[in-house]
Amino acid sequence: MRDIPVMLNGYKLTVVEAPVPKTRENDRGVQEVVVDRSGVTVFVVSLFAKQRVEVGQRAPKGEEIKVTLATDPGPGFDEDVRVELVSATISPYEIVSDRGTISGISFKALGLTLAAPARAEKGAA
Repeated sequence: MRDIPVMLNGYKLTVVEAPVPKTRENDRGVQEVVVDRSGVTVFVVSLFAKQRVEVGQRAPKGEEIKVTLATDPGPGFDEDVRVELVSATISPYEIVSDRGTISGISFKALGLTLAAPARAEKGAA
């Protein structure tokens, strides 16, 4: 199963590392920029995902996730900026090698948008 749509509405996503072109090591051991099938550069961003909770409740610990972006999100997505993912998906993976098996999920999205500002609490001036 690949590219399972995922809704992250219940999470606050904050940029930890700004988007940069994704790279991978080629057969000669040289880092090269990753492009999609149409030749467009793929980007990667690190986000801190923390569950939203009601006022007065304690939130569970958050987690840092890396998200592969299909396009350059453009300027304005620096560290500590609150964002939302456009068309987010997850994909399970499993890599078997002589060292053992590694499995997990990878996050992908078409892009990023700035998150709407948090709503002011009732009674706040």
